[in-house]
Amino acid sequence: MSDVHIRKIVDYTEDTLIEGGREVATPVRMAACAAVIRNPWGTDYVEDLQPQIMAHAVALADVLVPRLIALMGGPDRIEAFGKAAVTGTSGEVEHAAGLIHTLHFGNAYRIAAEADSFLPFTNKRAGAGTAITIPMTHKSLENKGARTHFVTLEFSIPDAPAHDEIVVALGASSGGRPHSRIGDRFQDMKLMGVDQAGRPLPA
Repeated sequence: MSDVHIRKIVDYTEDTLIEGGREVATPVRMAACAAVIRNPWGTDYVEDLQPQIMAHAVALADVLVPRLIALMGGPDRIEAFGKAAVTGTSGEVEHAAGLIHTLHFGNAYRIAAEADSFLPFTNKRAGAGTAITIPMTHKSLENKGARTHFVTLEFSIPDAPAHDEIVVALGASSGGRPHSRIGDRFQDMKLMGVDQAGRPLPA
């Protein structure tokens, strides 16, 4: 992994105790771990991204996944999850996407979080101090339609990404939105009398 150059690792946590002026029965923790790395493809166009994707995905998973699991207090404390990548202004959005849209990265987190759902994501190009936005949904496919767990974690790193860097991040939440009360899409479909494709249910 000598080609993987990590400049810094950033941890972010927040615990929500009060929402809407009311105490939260069980405080909700949201956390993220982000690695700031040198863009392995530099600033020139590279046709074959796969060799560096393979090397970096494994290395980044090894660094970020156990760190985030520890911040959350174990996999059983994680209910929602997501990922994000931001390439600096001299890179391509494809570089950011390449590092997080691979099973070598996503599966490592999914397995460690004891999850079976897809990881929602953002990937973009921006300068230092940009908002790193991690959308999250329930980690279980069975509960994927639960709007309670449609949550977003956002933070920034003042000096990253530099123009020739990439920030790769994982996020987690210990619960859904405090005092959630808008229901879910399955309840909506039942009330509307339609199936998941919008077709009327049999009478």
